[in-house]
Amino acid sequence: MTALREDIEVRGADGADGAFSAYLAVPASPNGVAVVVLQEIFGVNANIREIADGFADAGYVAVAPDLYWRQSPGIQLNPATEDGRAQAVELMKGLDREQAVTDAADALAAAKSRVSGIVRSAAVGYCFGGGVAYLMAVRNKVDAGIAYYGTYLHTVMGEASNLQGKLLLHIAEQDHLCPPEAQAAIQAALAPLGDRATAIVHGGVGHAFARIGGATFDSVSAERANAMTGELLASLVSA
Repeated sequence: MTALREDIEVRGADGADGAFSAYLAVPASPNGVAVVVLQEIFGVNANIREIADGFADAGYVAVAPDLYWRQSPGIQLNPATEDGRAQAVELMKGLDREQAVTDAADALAAAKSRVSGIVRSAAVGYCFGGGVAYLMAVRNKVDAGIAYYGTYLHTVMGEASNLQGKLLLHIAEQDHLCPPEAQAAIQAALAPLGDRATAIVHGGVGHAFARIGGATFDSVSAERANAMTGELLASLVSA
């Protein structure tokens, strides 16, 4: 059961860039693991907040930083509308993934400062956020990184060898943003890491297959992916 749900203010470690908001969901009985929930290109909207609430209901402290704060603070877009999709694409073009990694790490630090007893952490990202989750993992800012149909992952696979924790990538077989050659490059880069890193190709589904209510939502694949995510997160609790 979620005991607290609120938007909090996060200030960067150096304080130079100003403050931004993050959605924080705290369970009644935290299990010692924090999950950074990283947005699709639609902002920290109802879908991302529901995902954070779901993690909190399962015992995890969840925090979802507003990665658009430098462009349009607090914006929440509806992926079901043409206008929402158009705005999201334009905002995404202005996103800097390096800044997003820093913002996500700052949001995690803010969550730790507000909730005692957090000893491990994970990043779970979707679409653009999937790439951020991957980078947080391979740069060892979290104990585990989980990406759902992360975009442009194949372009940053050179950092995979730095991974010390765990990594789980959910790849959509028919994702137009991750074609077969990109999928092959990802698998090849992760192969030397053994059981520390796993890339699962979900057959017959496209990008955003796990977004409930979306045009490409596939309940069977989403349920399978979410179960694997749950297993990895649970391993952090018991580790």
